[in-house]
Amino acid sequence: MTNPGVGVGVGVAALFFLVLLTATADALGTTSPLAISHATGTVCGVLAGVSPRSVRCARVGDIEDFPLFPNISFASVSGGRDFLCGLRSGGTSFFCWNPAGGARPKRVYNRGVRLEEFTVGEDHICASSNQTGLRWWRGGNRLPDRPVEGKFRSLTSGNGFTCAILVNSSRVRCWGSQGGPADVIQAGFADTPMSTIVAGGSHACGIDSNGSLICRGENGSGQLNSPPRSSPFEFTKLAMGQNHGCAIRKPNNTVVCWGGTGGSYVPVNESLLWIVAGGDLTCGVLRLNFSGSRVMSRQRSGPSSMKHNDRAEEFSFGELAEATKNFSLETKIGAGSFGTVYRGKLSDGREVAIKRGESGPRAKKFQEKESAFQSELSFLSRLHHKHLVGLVGYCEDREERLLVYEYMKNGALFDHLHTARGNGSGNGAGGSGLLNSWKLRIKILLDAARGIEYLHNYAVPPIIHRDIKSSNILLDGSWTAKVSDFGLSLNGPEFSGGHLALKAAGTVGYMDPEYYGLHHLTVKSDVYGLGVVMLEVLTGRRAIFKDGDGNPISVVEYTGPRIAEGEVGRVLDARVGAPGQSEAEAVELVAYTAVHCVSLESRERPTMTDIVANLESALALCDDSHGSISSASNSFASYD
Repeated sequence: MTNPGVGVGVGVAALFFLVLLTATADALGTTSPLAISHATGTVCGVLAGVSPRSVRCARVGDIEDFPLFPNISFASVSGGRDFLCGLRSGGTSFFCWNPAGGARPKRVYNRGVRLEEFTVGEDHICASSNQTGLRWWRGGNRLPDRPVEGKFRSLTSGNGFTCAILVNSSRVRCWGSQGGPADVIQAGFADTPMSTIVAGGSHACGIDSNGSLICRGENGSGQLNSPPRSSPFEFTKLAMGQNHGCAIRKPNNTVVCWGGTGGSYVPVNESLLWIVAGGDLTCGVLRLNFSGSRVMSRQRSGPSSMKHNDRAEEFSFGELAEATKNFSLETKIGAGSFGTVYRGKLSDGREVAIKRGESGPRAKKFQEKESAFQSELSFLSRLHHKHLVGLVGYCEDREERLLVYEYMKNGALFDHLHTARGNGSGNGAGGSGLLNSWKLRIKILLDAARGIEYLHNYAVPPIIHRDIKSSNILLDGSWTAKVSDFGLSLNGPEFSGGHLALKAAGTVGYMDPEYYGLHHLTVKSDVYGLGVVMLEVLTGRRAIFKDGDGNPISVVEYTGPRIAEGEVGRVLDARVGAPGQSEAEAVELVAYTAVHCVSLESRERPTMTDIVANLESALALCDDSHGSISSASNSFASYD
């Protein structure tokens, strides 16, 4: 496959093939970033390090790859005999394709209930949800026709059967025809606690809790004769074909295979990221380069030095006073973390926004103003992204501190959502009336999320904004949203999952409860703030507003229970109008994502990458046409 983005995790990846030189055979599917439809000779993968994380495929022997539509982000793919399916990021729907029949998409599942895992067998599909357990599509009377309750992991399917591991006991359970491979495999594993399991055509292999590789089921081709281990958890990333198995072996991450019908493998002595099998075919992702692995290269972030990037111009105080008519009230457009913001016009005609630090008796202590000024200047002079407000320049003149930004013609998101004339109840009355489209509102949220994702994932160390709110999300003339105001921003911990112990700062209504109460600041504190903004956008209500009795209530308290009960429509901003069918699905996905973002415990909140993926999916739903999807030639029937 020629596209270098296909892969998982870090590393620039390329797809290579290990081929069993035997006759064609049936095969299986399991969920992963790679999938094989063995009868069509097609292998597909989820793109890594790009947005959206769509699916691309190649056929064995072809040098060109091709995309699968729709062009949205997918979490994983799984393959059967002559079709493949992909689980959309967010887990609320999945699509299936027939690579030999034009690869037109058929949306098989489309509900608000999030699917955790899904897997494709020879000719059936199974998915798991924490709410509804296991559910099957197709497969005839060999598989349950009703959901199986319980919590499962490591879901995998073979030829007419599905197996999974029970979360509470780590035991293997299988479903299929009586007396068939499902019964043999389940009886073979018995009560052995397992960590992972992967199904083949009529067998399954897995790693037990002690780190040993175990295989059970039919053994006509030696598919149970797995290699002995030399150390615990030596084997990782298992892949099972119809009559063979393969595994990645640590520490050098090379492939070892067993079973088959007399065929042989082309030896590959390279470090592998992932493998997947189907029929007689095994494919893997080859790590070519361990550096420069992201499409957006990570860049060192401030504040570390006061020698500012030469892309930031230095202005005199007189130039900026002239640009704002001596900071007159008629040019005032808002306020920031350390001062007042004015609209200005430079001598060369450029329109800009100028933030001037407060002076006089109402000013903060000079040290606080200086700290906020230097923080914002250092960050913005080093970071450049489409969804971060651009820094034009700065001014340091005696006690005057000013920052010059690109001018955002359409102002703050807050002003478009909330009335300036109302009583502060935030009940949805008033506002600009311009954000009257669910698609535009979701697009604005996606823009802001991409800006925050950049701060968290592509700055070294990560940057925590600390004041994510609707008044700090600005809109340019084309309604592109950009995150602004870095006066409170800090470099986050160098290691993932760490926190900073700091006294709380930010805006009431948007502050992470863990940060406010425990003084634990993490990147998930920004996630909480964005979750509140998402709820504002959905409801048209302020972060804190007054209920019908005049008592203050947060938008989190107001919306959380209703959304959790599936009553999203009750909380939507009536000014936008009822969403259409596809928009309703999109709005529900945004609502469920927002509720996860405002979880009390930071560990329960999604990452910004997950949020971006969900919002991409929601925006794509706004463009979906059910007619065009249902007209696909794929033979799946929707049960929703």
